[in-house]
Order: sequence, then structure tokens, then C-alpha cells
Amino acid sequence: MASFRKALKSRQRNHHERSQPEFRKHFGLLEKKKDYKLRAEDYHRKENTLAALRKKALDKNPDEFYYNMISSKLQDGVHIPNKPKEEVEVTEEQKRVMRTQDIKYVEMKRVAEAKKIERLKGELHLLDAGSKEKNRHTFFVDSKAEVQSFDLAKHLDTAPELVDRVFNRPTLKTLETKSIQGVVAPRHLRKLAKQRNHQYKILTQRIDREKKLFVISQKIQTRKDLQDKNNKVKVKKETPNASAIYKFEVKRKR
Repeated sequence: MASFRKALKSRQRNHHERSQPEFRKHFGLLEKKKDYKLRAEDYHRKENTLAALRKKALDKNPDEFYYNMISSKLQDGVHIPNKPKEEVEVTEEQKRVMRTQDIKYVEMKRVAEAKKIERLKGELHLLDAGSKEKNRHTFFVDSKAEVQSFDLAKHLDTAPELVDRVFNRPTLKTLETKSIQGVVAPRHLRKLAKQRNHQYKILTQRIDREKKLFVISQKIQTRKDLQDKNNKVKVKKETPNASAIYKFEVKRKR
């Protein structure tokens, strides 16, 4: 049987799909089964989508509220959002009151930042501050040879990790016997230094924020003054770090 099947296959001809007849060439290519399958699948997909949308529309509650009902209108089958309403006119008196409230709010935030800065400065005591001038400690030796072999850690009787510190520099004996501010061994110093640097970074950020709030308060106050006074002359332009400076005509108050 196996040899018969092999012989039967060898006699079979390759299958060729039917081409478009000559007299129907103007209709284009003849649709094959794979083309029909794609067209049928697309048709049924659209049919199922329309059926699902029709069911959704039938199940919809007519009393349900949507914001699109009042914020858009249907034009040629497309939802178009309504135009925004015109801005309400605000009187000069109302603007002055609003700016006064803004100044009070900004000042409140600035005072809060200033208090936090003072508290942080009190906790850190500005230790190892970059702007602080470093103190000089001079050691005297008898010869140049002693200068080259001079060991600062040995001379101060402390750990080499503590030499660069300007505060809390305990001796080796103290480190072995006592606990200094929670530091038992020099290996903890690196962790404490990292925490201290983080606190200094927070302090720097708060100082910058307080300066920015002060500049914002000045700019709001300048705009408020411009509403109340006339005959002004600009002396200095406004910059990101400072408000504009105006010179007003002096008027005598009765």
C-alpha cells in the first residue's frame, strides 16, 4: 500500500487556482478563498460590533446624567464641546483684595520656612560648613625629618578617620571605653557624616525656597502698588531674583 501511495502521488499534478477569464479582466483579480475568508471575517466583526452597540443603546437608562449632555452639542453626528464662557469682569477693588490675600499666604509660607531654617541651624550648629573659614592648628617639630614622618592621628591619639573632623574628635581610649553621642566605633562615623550632609542639603534647599518666596511677595506687592498709584517711572526691570523698582510722584495727603 505504501508503494502504491507513493506512485499515486508522483502521478498527481500541482494544483493551480483558477485565474480570471480573459473576458472578465476588467473586473480585476479573481477573488481566491483566502481573500474571501479575510473579507468574511471583517464583515462579521463589524456586524458583531454593531450588534453590541445596539444592545448597549437599548440597555441605557434614559434618566442617567452625563456631563457631555451640557458641555457639548451634536453636530453632523459628532460631539463638539461648547465654547468656554467669557471671563467674569473683576473690579479693581476685588483685585486688590485678592492680591492682599496672596501676599498674606506667601508671607505665611515664608515665615514657616524661616522657622524651619532656624530650627535646622540650631540642630546642626553649622558644623563643617563650607562657607565657614577653617581654623588652623600648627604643630612645631625640631627637624625636617620629623616633618616628613609626622603622623597627625598618632600625635592627637585618635583614629585616622577622625583627623579631618573639627568637632567631636575623641581619643582612642575614649572610643574603647565610652560611647560618644551614640558613636561606639569609628565605623559609625561614615554613616553619621552621610546623615549630616543630607541635613545640610535640606537646609540649603529651605534657604533657597525662603528666598524665592520673599521675591514672590515683593513682586505681588509691587503689582498691588501699581494699581493704587499713578505717574510711575520704572527704575529697574524685573528679574527672576528681584522685583521691579518703580519711582512714584510724591503727593501730599490732606
